[in-house]
Amino acid sequence: MSTAAERIADAARGILVSEGVEAVTMRRVAGLAGVSPMAAYKHFPSRQALLDAVAARAFRGLGEDWGSRAPGGSWEERAFGLLEDFLDFALRQPHLYTFLMTDRRERARRFPEDFRGDVPPFGLLVALVEEGMREKVLREDDPLEVTLALTASVQGLVQLHLGGRIGLEEDGFRELCRRTVRRIFDGVR
Repeated sequence: MSTAAERIADAARGILVSEGVEAVTMRRVAGLAGVSPMAAYKHFPSRQALLDAVAARAFRGLGEDWGSRAPGGSWEERAFGLLEDFLDFALRQPHLYTFLMTDRRERARRFPEDFRGDVPPFGLLVALVEEGMREKVLREDDPLEVTLALTASVQGLVQLHLGGRIGLEEDGFRELCRRTVRRIFDGVR
């Protein structure tokens, strides 16, 4: 991506993170990036193309940032480190979380085809689940579906929390998520 294109994508992400996807307009993004609207369209032929680029960059960034909490820890410590990374992201950047994880997007990944292989950050957890199965920490099963069970339950809790449906402060909410994941781990051990 060229420097102007990066500035445009960064401006779009900044608006999205602070105000939500609805606030992202090509004219506003161009103004923040210091380019004309026509220049913005030169790099991104549509708002959707710009949002697709923002999503791709955001997923890559998440994949790079996650998984460093307990690099030498036990399997379970690393799994809970990934949970904390996910909760940090979801609770600190709720607009970006919603855009990437729950908003309807034409180019959003679809289960199961688009969740195989190196899919940041989901792929980190798939690899950890596969490792847990090889090491007999988890019983043999479909790693993709076990990972989906783990992520879907936490994503559901996050949606309820962001929607004001869970009456816990952040520390209590995080503990609820840990207990939920432990229950799922108990079911797949």
